[in-house]
Amino acid sequence: MERTAIVDLLKWKNSKYRKPLIVKGVRQVGKTWLLKEFGRRQYKNVAYFNFDENPEYIQFFETTKDVHRILPNLEMTSGQRIIPADTLIIFDEVQDCPNVINSMKYFYENANDYHVVCAGSLLGIALAKPSSFPVGMVDFLQIYPMTFMEVLRAGDDGHLADYLDSISVLDTIPDAFYNPLYEKLKMYFVTGGMPEPVKMWVYEHDIELVQSSLMNIIGAYERDFAKHPESKDIPKIMRVWQSIPSQLSRENKKFLYSVAKEGARAREYEDALQWLVDAALVDKIYRSSEPGLPISAYDELSAFKLYLVDVGVLRRLAHLAPAAFSEGSRLFVEFKGALSENYVLQSLSSQFEVPPRYWATDKPRYEIDFLLQRENDIIPIEVKAGENVKSKSLKMFKEKYKDKVKLRVRFSLKNLSLDDDVLNIPLFMADQADKLIGLALESLKGARFNSL
Repeated sequence: MERTAIVDLLKWKNSKYRKPLIVKGVRQVGKTWLLKEFGRRQYKNVAYFNFDENPEYIQFFETTKDVHRILPNLEMTSGQRIIPADTLIIFDEVQDCPNVINSMKYFYENANDYHVVCAGSLLGIALAKPSSFPVGMVDFLQIYPMTFMEVLRAGDDGHLADYLDSISVLDTIPDAFYNPLYEKLKMYFVTGGMPEPVKMWVYEHDIELVQSSLMNIIGAYERDFAKHPESKDIPKIMRVWQSIPSQLSRENKKFLYSVAKEGARAREYEDALQWLVDAALVDKIYRSSEPGLPISAYDELSAFKLYLVDVGVLRRLAHLAPAAFSEGSRLFVEFKGALSENYVLQSLSSQFEVPPRYWATDKPRYEIDFLLQRENDIIPIEVKAGENVKSKSLKMFKEKYKDKVKLRVRFSLKNLSLDDDVLNIPLFMADQADKLIGLALESLKGARFNSL
């Protein structure tokens, strides 16, 4: 299965400013396969070291920090030569190996002609701990679940992905493309973007294997909770995790600790919640007070929403049966459109450097699902799960912040169009959001110029 992250890895390999690379991502998102496949394509050989399977390798980094003493030991244990620039060195499952992570400083300073990559399932947890870390001496790459476009290309639907890539004007999508893309997106909501359940559907076409695979992934994540250093927090992590479908089923999706456990308080649960954030299992989206720059300056830290790393994992955790796939648009509107919002956020997170926020008022009740910072523009985004796209919140937001809003974006089942300053993007085109927003802003800029 082709992953777009291969392009990022190739840029890293060819950069004259290349540093040792730390690859982050949740368990079973495909990091190991990606790195081995990249090594197979771009290097003469790959030297792979898994510190979970072979903890004895850690000893090589405990007795010395001299990489020129470490490398011969690695060569002897792997039975192959490690040649600068010709060998990709992969250190996998390094989350519990601080000496290995710290050694990246010395690879950078004293042996930067070697190409070194570190990966691990809970690296976000490890890197959040106060310990020696090679600040400024490593590059980072976050691996996300497979996008809808990647899943299209994994099967026999590459022509649909090619069509979406070819779009350069904001014209209506013909039914010959719209209808199959709509159906494929429903299936993406069932499988999600984790490689194994995608494989179970694309290659085996077996929905029971998809269900089993997703349940195994959820089980692996929940077993990881036991790795929290404070045992008292483990039940709290589980409660927060299992409450997310209920949180997202509410009209007001603001996270409430009391939904996780009646009477729960922030001070009791904030460490547990932060563990899930550091593990990259959930995305924490803060409420923004207004659309200002930088967007982070307007965060209201006590108000936030939680979404899961993957829409398929969310569907399985919510026990929503795949049968909804065959029931029209039900899959998009189920539990207040939470799957649609999670999917859109998942797509935006892999396209834009700055994490989205959201905006809301309580009295009267208005909410913009996401605020996106794109360069120096703040763009309000609304996700409509059905075909009814009327929105008081999007209209009111424009009236309130008229001088700050050039473009409004709506994801829905409505066809692609630019209506005044509202860009309607079909849900199946979420992966093209950055390109489409750019086209819309150029179109609006041209219209303003012509009106002068």
